[in-house]
Amino acid sequence: MEVILKQDVAGLGHKNEIVKVKNGYAINYLIPKGLAIIATESAKKVLKETIKQQAHKEQRLREEAEEVVNKLSKMIINIPVKASSTGKIFGSVTTIQIAEALQKEGFNIDRKNITILEEDHIKQIGKYKAKAKIYKDIVAEITFEVIAE
Repeated sequence: MEVILKQDVAGLGHKNEIVKVKNGYAINYLIPKGLAIIATESAKKVLKETIKQQAHKEQRLREEAEEVVNKLSKMIINIPVKASSTGKIFGSVTTIQIAEALQKEGFNIDRKNITILEEDHIKQIGKYKAKAKIYKDIVAEITFEVIAE
């Protein structure tokens, strides 16, 4: 069954996309929750007109996201933590702390859109990298330094 998404659905698609899903998923979950509508011919025509009107707005949002990516790639965010004299920190650095540090710098990025690139938890003072989803497929690489308070 083809449906038109009314909101972004994780793992499925973005708003105003036509996607093919199983009938049960559409009828029992997407449509009752208001996440999608059935893709009839008239709904597709309305969608085309809506997309045409939003094209300019989309371009502006992409340009703003690219600016944010450029600014973030040039800066190093400092995250102060309590640490021992050997450089081992108490606890670990999380995406919440990164989001708060970014907010202090003037970037409003949700912690759910930030992924720390290290496999293990960050438990030492040093420089690390993270990725932040800024807009749809635009991702910024953030360099942050864990420093002792």
